[in-house]
Amino acid sequence: MSARVFHRYVAIGDSFTEGVGDVDASRPNGVRGWADRVAEVLATKTDDFGYANLAIRGRTMHPILAEQLEPAIALEPDLVTVYAGGNDLIRPRCDVDALGEVYDEALGKLAASGATVGLFTAFDPGGGGPFARLRGRFAVYNERIREIADRHGAVVLDSWRMRPEHPALMWSEDRLHLGPLGHRAVAIEVLDTLGVPHDLDLSDPTGASGGTPFRAGKRADLDWVVRHAAPWIKRRLTGRSSGDGITAKRPSLEPI
Repeated sequence: MSARVFHRYVAIGDSFTEGVGDVDASRPNGVRGWADRVAEVLATKTDDFGYANLAIRGRTMHPILAEQLEPAIALEPDLVTVYAGGNDLIRPRCDVDALGEVYDEALGKLAASGATVGLFTAFDPGGGGPFARLRGRFAVYNERIREIADRHGAVVLDSWRMRPEHPALMWSEDRLHLGPLGHRAVAIEVLDTLGVPHDLDLSDPTGASGGTPFRAGKRADLDWVVRHAAPWIKRRLTGRSSGDGITAKRPSLEPI
């Protein structure tokens, strides 16, 4: 059987889909990310490929769906990837069941458009790191994702079950966003799940990812609190978001 060819790809979500952590000054919003990498591969399979990325960092589920769902459907994609809820899960209070109900309704609209829909599970925060205590919440959320995907015939892009050989190499220094190698790993997972042939791998011929920015130790932990955790907490207390003033980096379908 020949591999599926997609012509119109739209990505919606938050910083994960926007590409934060994968810095590239030549790209819109200064980031590349896994979705750009997926689009670059899909573009090699057809001459009439277009890619839009509506994701904006800092967005929780309700703003993502309110701001991005209808514009995504209006672009008439044949492939849509969605990640929403990650920023909800790490807040002090989160009603996972309520999130699931909202997500279910939104995914029904996307599926009715006829597009292939890829739905992400959350990463496993594991037994250590800043979100380890929320592991159970993440797991419940992922079960809701699988239920929603089954109900609407969506493809599950399973971040939870990704088990890289060197997990620390996947993350950026803020311990929240993926680094370049992590974004590449997600791109591989997406393409493999969709059955799209590609040449991506996790080797690093340039040596750019040879050392991990995710540093361990008490001094590194203190530095992380000052540079990343404290500003994040301040934004929560003041009602601000890292996405304030940020617009979608690819609001319309264009070649890449």
